[in-house]
Amino acid sequence: MRKQFYKYVIPSVLAFALSGVYAIVDGFFIGNSVGDIGLAAINIAYPITALIQSIGTGIGIGGSVELSVNIGKNDVKAQKSYFTATIFMLILASIICTAILHFASPTLLTAFGAEGELHSYAMDYISIIILGSVFQIMGTGLVPLIRNVVTSSAAMLAMLVGFATNIILDYTLIYIYSLGIAGAAIASITGQGLTMAICIGILAKKSNYFSVTAIGSLSGFIDLVKHIIAVGLSPFGLTFSPNITLIVINKSAIVNGGDVAVSCYAVIAYILCVVQLLLQGVGDGCQPILSRYYGEGNTKSLKINRGIAYRFTFVLSLVCTVITILLRNYIPVLFGTSESVAEACANAFPIFSAGLVFFGFTRVTTSYFYATQHSLPAYVLIYGEPVLLFILLLFIPHIFGINGVWMATPIVQVIMACLSLIISNRKKYKI
Repeated sequence: MRKQFYKYVIPSVLAFALSGVYAIVDGFFIGNSVGDIGLAAINIAYPITALIQSIGTGIGIGGSVELSVNIGKNDVKAQKSYFTATIFMLILASIICTAILHFASPTLLTAFGAEGELHSYAMDYISIIILGSVFQIMGTGLVPLIRNVVTSSAAMLAMLVGFATNIILDYTLIYIYSLGIAGAAIASITGQGLTMAICIGILAKKSNYFSVTAIGSLSGFIDLVKHIIAVGLSPFGLTFSPNITLIVINKSAIVNGGDVAVSCYAVIAYILCVVQLLLQGVGDGCQPILSRYYGEGNTKSLKINRGIAYRFTFVLSLVCTVITILLRNYIPVLFGTSESVAEACANAFPIFSAGLVFFGFTRVTTSYFYATQHSLPAYVLIYGEPVLLFILLLFIPHIFGINGVWMATPIVQVIMACLSLIISNRKKYKI
């Protein structure tokens, strides 16, 4: 059983880490070629990128959970129905998302705090990202399906090829062709487009899952959509909530620390993004196993695998905490930051790192809830986090200044971990 767990989880952890490294690669090249303003611009625009990717992730995992539960039940028709409906939803979401964000992005960037030159740089980046929405939504949405109906290793391979392409093109377009921040955006969507193409190729071999007739009528499709969204709102929020945090902290950092604080948080956000996705990869990696055991009614195996997930996440989060603290003086150098930004990063990293163990515990608990179709407690844990953070940031910075902005995140993570422990021990959800 432990071997099966790691067979799913390790490739998932690596795949999620790669999705976070996409942003870091852009930041590395832009920071060293454009400077602090380029870093801040990508950081300000990144929530829009994350929204696009989170929509794909939410639909993909929502459909995958329903698919895996019905694999456990041996319901072949339902498997085909959910697989096909998920594909159609990803296509529709790509079209709608591109159209809406194309017109809304300038206003959104202003709402996020971008003005003047910062707004201009951010628009150069995000306008290209939005045009490539189909690659991002299809890529992030098809990966969970591959994880559930093929293997986690195949999903990781698709992500790895896209990541390698992104690195090569970042260097080529930014340093050789001097395309600057626009080059970084082109590199990102090209890499994600390649991931999408590989995913389509892999899933084409599983064509027996795709069946329009299994969906039946329009009302049948709408019913499937409702079920997928009900589950998918959790992984969507799980993927996007760190970016709500990004928006809220960016705004607070601008008010309490100015441009230096925003550039400092850009570096920290890049690193935390990768660490948080690593930890999320544990929960999403074991999702196919948990969902199938739940569909089978095998509570003993369900409990054992959740326990393994908690222990693995604890070790992983502890290692990440130690690494980020030890390397706090060296990480800013990789992004070509100014001396003042580097000093601010060194002071802030230990504060943010203090909450990673608690964050990991909450993420596994949340993944368990939506993997077993318990959506309500998952919603509470996911969407309660940014709400609580917003409330804390209304008064903590007035007491502690910019350190209060940094302290709010680990405080929220401790509170949410305690809440997740309380909810998971309620009789209704306890296994």
